[in-house]
Amino acid sequence: MNRPQVSHLCFTPPRLFCIFTPPCLPCCLLSPSEVTLALLDSANDKDPVVREQVRKSILTLGKQQPNKVLSMCQDYLVKHPKLVIGHRVVILQTIELIVKTKIDDISYPKIKSIISLASDEMTRSKDVVPDWQQAASNILVAVGNKYINDIMEEILSKFQPGILPHFFVVQTLASLSESNVYGMVPFLNAILGTMLPMLGMAKQDNMKWVFSSALSHFSESILEYLANLDKAPDPTVRKDTFSSDIYAAYDILYCSWLQSRESKLRLTVAEAVGSMSHLMAHDKLEEQLPKLIPTILSLYKKNTEHYVISKVGRPLMTAAVNVPTCTVIVILLPLQVCAPVDYSNPLTVKNHNEVLRCFSILANTFPDRLVMFVLQKLENSNERIRMGSLAVLRHLINSSKSIMETKKLLILASIRQPLADHSNKVKKRVVQVISAMAHHGYLELEGGDLLVKFIIQHCALPDTYYVRQRPSDPEEVTNEALRSMCDNTLHLFTTTVGRLTDVLWPMLLYYLTPGQYSNATTPLCKSLTLLGTKKRASQEPNFNIDFNEQGRCLLEGAPFTRCVNGSFPFRSRGHGAPSLSLLNVISPNIHPNAETLWEKEIPALLSYLEGKGPPLNDPRNIFYELSRFLFLASWLFPQGFLYRCVGVTLQQCSNKEVVQKQLQEILISARHNDAMERAGVAMGIGLCASSHLDATLAKLDDFGKSDAFKKASGIFSLLKDKNDLDVEKMKSTLILCYGYVALHAPEDQILSRIDSDILRSISKHFNTKVKMVLIVLTHLNIFLLLKDFIKAEPTDAMRTPVRHLVMTTCANLMYPLMPRGVLVGCILEQSPEMSAIDCQPVRSLIPLNNMVTFHNLGSLLGRLAPRCTDPNPLVRRAAIDCIYTLLYIHDQLISPNDQLISPSDQLISPSDHKRLPQQQLNTLIFMLFEGLVDSQSNCSRASSVLLNTLLKHRGAGLQDLVSEMLEVLHIRLQMISEEQVKVSVAQSILILATQHLQTVINTLISYPLPFDSWSCEMWIALGADSKLASQIMEMLMEKLNIMVPYVDKKESMMRGGLTKVATSHPLAMTCALKEMMLNGQSQDAVVSLFPQLFSSLLVRLGSSLGVTLPKDINSFGTNRKSLTPLSVCSWVCRVAVEALRILLARAQLDHVVKPLDQEGAWDKMKDPQQHITGVTLLARAMAKHAGPRLPAIVECLCPCLNNIYECQRVTITAFFSELLNHHVVTELMMMDVLMNNMMERISDPCCTVRMLAVRGLGNIAVGSPEKVNKYAKELLAAMSSGMEEKDDPGKRITLEAMSGLSKVLLYLDKKNVQLLVVYIFMKIKPFLESVSRAERHFCCHGYHPAASHCVNPGVLAKFPIWPSYHHGHLIIPSLLLAHSPPLPCNYSPGCCCK
Repeated sequence: MNRPQVSHLCFTPPRLFCIFTPPCLPCCLLSPSEVTLALLDSANDKDPVVREQVRKSILTLGKQQPNKVLSMCQDYLVKHPKLVIGHRVVILQTIELIVKTKIDDISYPKIKSIISLASDEMTRSKDVVPDWQQAASNILVAVGNKYINDIMEEILSKFQPGILPHFFVVQTLASLSESNVYGMVPFLNAILGTMLPMLGMAKQDNMKWVFSSALSHFSESILEYLANLDKAPDPTVRKDTFSSDIYAAYDILYCSWLQSRESKLRLTVAEAVGSMSHLMAHDKLEEQLPKLIPTILSLYKKNTEHYVISKVGRPLMTAAVNVPTCTVIVILLPLQVCAPVDYSNPLTVKNHNEVLRCFSILANTFPDRLVMFVLQKLENSNERIRMGSLAVLRHLINSSKSIMETKKLLILASIRQPLADHSNKVKKRVVQVISAMAHHGYLELEGGDLLVKFIIQHCALPDTYYVRQRPSDPEEVTNEALRSMCDNTLHLFTTTVGRLTDVLWPMLLYYLTPGQYSNATTPLCKSLTLLGTKKRASQEPNFNIDFNEQGRCLLEGAPFTRCVNGSFPFRSRGHGAPSLSLLNVISPNIHPNAETLWEKEIPALLSYLEGKGPPLNDPRNIFYELSRFLFLASWLFPQGFLYRCVGVTLQQCSNKEVVQKQLQEILISARHNDAMERAGVAMGIGLCASSHLDATLAKLDDFGKSDAFKKASGIFSLLKDKNDLDVEKMKSTLILCYGYVALHAPEDQILSRIDSDILRSISKHFNTKVKMVLIVLTHLNIFLLLKDFIKAEPTDAMRTPVRHLVMTTCANLMYPLMPRGVLVGCILEQSPEMSAIDCQPVRSLIPLNNMVTFHNLGSLLGRLAPRCTDPNPLVRRAAIDCIYTLLYIHDQLISPNDQLISPSDQLISPSDHKRLPQQQLNTLIFMLFEGLVDSQSNCSRASSVLLNTLLKHRGAGLQDLVSEMLEVLHIRLQMISEEQVKVSVAQSILILATQHLQTVINTLISYPLPFDSWSCEMWIALGADSKLASQIMEMLMEKLNIMVPYVDKKESMMRGGLTKVATSHPLAMTCALKEMMLNGQSQDAVVSLFPQLFSSLLVRLGSSLGVTLPKDINSFGTNRKSLTPLSVCSWVCRVAVEALRILLARAQLDHVVKPLDQEGAWDKMKDPQQHITGVTLLARAMAKHAGPRLPAIVECLCPCLNNIYECQRVTITAFFSELLNHHVVTELMMMDVLMNNMMERISDPCCTVRMLAVRGLGNIAVGSPEKVNKYAKELLAAMSSGMEEKDDPGKRITLEAMSGLSKVLLYLDKKNVQLLVVYIFMKIKPFLESVSRAERHFCCHGYHPAASHCVNPGVLAKFPIWPSYHHGHLIIPSLLLAHSPPLPCNYSPGCCCK
């Protein structure tokens, strides 16, 4: 067929093709045949995208004219028998696609010819050529879906008895049995008869593999056929038809092939044996199982792919009715069930599930033995075995319900052992088992309450605290994760397991009051709310709780004492709102009158807590007043608040016995050494006394007479249980209780009791340590009277003469009790955020000036100073007054000034801050650090301003505290949400750096790698001052250039290889430079130091290549074992690459960054195989877009060429090599410097450096051709040396030398070439005879310019390489080689370095 010559193929959407020939021929004039032929010619294009598009295009034509296109494809293959394999594969794949989609439209004669073609292509080569032969086999399989008889006729002709068939003949039979079950099964009996003798002839592993695979597919097809006989063409086919042949094949596979050393073959044989076992006669199978099952399971130890083994083992166990299971379980449980499951690997998950199904099968056959075995393993000392046993137990509970029904009590008794396990991993499995038990009725049985208790206990787990670094174990279960799981499980019980409703209600109420469950309040309240709402809505009788019958509940108010956590709404995981919701639901059980009030008030409180409603500020609201009262109490004494709740509850309790019992419990269980708890106990008992004065006084008197207050005497004093200090603390508690009893008891009853009961009891325990309380009680009537005076004053004005006199009197009464500093300290230490009214007692102390100096002045000022900007003006005024007074008392220099409201004007003015002693200043600064996270944004901002002012004026004297201050700032940054405060903290770091630069840098550099976000913020802050940033960058670069970038360490004791491991400090300095340059204000510093920064980072990039992280650094937050070596190595290099990119961006070299981004240069720089290409692209972009900066960069880089690290020399040489490819080198007069450096590198010990040096010298001819003749001698000598290189594995230097020579010769004067032509030809001639296409390619490039300069044909006659010479011009047919694409010349830095 005559057709126009194709010179270019154009693809235009939608899949239209234009073939341009000279002259251009419109595509409309081309026939479909010509288009198809052109596409077939282009089917082996080097671009895979083009190949795929060609295939789709031929398919499009084939769908329109299948017969014609198939004929053309067939003819093309026949006419080109020597077509390359890849080309043939594409055409064969195209034929397969056409057959699959249009088989009904293809004529029968064409089908026959296609079958013949595919069969011939598949078996033409006796050797196995997978791509080619698989493509032909796929055609036969596609045709066989409809023309199975014709296919079998062709295939069986090449599947003759006594002759080992071609590999792909057997493979095709296997594929056909899978794709066309009903068509192939009738042939399988004959095929198996022919195949059996061939099994003994198979000696090579690949033939054994294909026969095993075929037998597996045949067995699966037969089983599918037998399972669907109603659809089968021949319903008379039976299992017995194949049993004898299958058993004969099984015998060979089991006895011989299963013992192969090749793991892939073993797995395939095992899979085949598993499939074949279903077709074996029952008696034969029973005979083989006792030895077959252990053999299959033993493969677990020999292979890493376990899924296939498990899949084979499951059907075998189904048949193993009479086989002892002990061996099976002992092998299976430890190896598989207990192995960790990698959920990112689907095969390991499938294997785990398959093994669990095996246990389900064993449970059906041997339930008692299996359950006992699993339960015994729960007590094993190996954590993995305990976890695996729990996984099996959970699976059996879910999958074998009927079998496990009779074993519920046994399981409940056995599960108690793992309930006490200390491992969170085991506890996680226990929770999963309990969840399964809940759905199957276990928790309603005796002992089920222990499982519920276990869940609630772990809902109350505290947070996990790590001393140093978080564990790297990927299976590590933190307290948070386990707690969240238990929360979800409890919620699941409440919402989805309806049978548990009566079990959980009211049992969950029991866990609200004990302190150990306080962290579980939120999930408990949520579950109880759901349960209570459901029962209350359906009016179930057991919604109403009889607290007299529920002995485990304290009293009716017990739930209330926990649910009033609304006063701490955001503690314990936000338990405020759930607690109030539960109160609203159970209000009928608390008190009949509570329901109406709480249904009105609690929703408003919930809206307030959830931020959905307006603040509750109506003082007439009774519930609001109670909440506010409790809020204030809890703010000062968090533990005391709960005792106060008990006291409020006992006020309303009418049962005298309960009151006595609870008072006794409070006094005995209290921690008397804890001052806050002592105060709480006293408040609670005082509140109880308001309704039960006689009972309370009696109980206090009994407590005072108890043995706890008696001291041992004589020789028994050596054996006493309580020391004097403990007794004194209990006395303090008792006396304080009497004080609050006197405070809260009814006035008409208490006056007569003070002398007769209270003072008499106190006098028994009187000593100097409790003198303060005694005096308070002596003046009790005065205090009560003063209280009435204050109540009588008008509330619209805070400052009245009477109120002022009353407060002054109170202060004077307290004056003899303790030094002024102690009193003020006690008040302020309790709450730095007091309201205006709370500050009045402090202000009343102002007139008393003759007090001692405060040892805690700095602490007090640190707490008060931020309050000077409190949103409440009364608090601001009171705080300022207190500060004035504190400073006045301290040094008698400041007088109060009511008009002053700015703290910075007086507290830390240039004259005031100097008055603080150094120790007090240190305390003040650290207290201000705490103020940075103040809940009031105004106060946190004030703390930051004060802090910066103090550091600016006094920071120079804090040398010893710099590291500690930076650590505190690092911690505070994690909690600061106010942006303005973050800015001020950054300024603090900057101030410290200006005063203690070296200390700051050393401290920040030592932080763990990788830097967390807050460490990064601290480094970014140092870039804000351009001058300081320059100093820091210079210091970092100086150290970076002299420190060891990595060390060589042995990979392991078993391996002899060395691994490059990064050193921490240079890596941290690189990270620091990167973070500093992220600050936009560092631009001036970056620009001024650009050459030094660029060269340092480029050298650092070279020394980071292929370097792995130290073992003590986890840069990915995951298990290092799951990471590939490449990802671990690339992180070190990535830091340098990112720093280099940020440097270019900060220096406003966007024209350099853009092409590098487009060409993927950054990723190439990190890849050891493409590093040189990436550096080359970087040098090219710099030469094109940043030429003026290059001289300084080259000057900085030149000394580094003598570094001892080859990787650094490779990177710099690659950079210089590409610079020589551009004329900017000549324009900026850098040629001599670069030329000299490249000549020096010719003798470098690293062959990659030598290769790059030769490349750079050759590039001179491209970048500065006018310089070639100037350096002709040096260039030719370098190229000659390169071609004679002996230490050159892979001939890389040789190829570069010939490539460079071809460039240089083009620009040499004829005179110089004629003098050297014979020498050049002598050098080139040996490479023309080389078998390497690359060497001949570059040789021809070098020969042609040399010959062009040669005018003496006699010289050429001595080198008879070309056949003709005509009119002074050489005709060079050999140079057709040069029309092929350039060969890649990209070498990794270490590929040939020794």
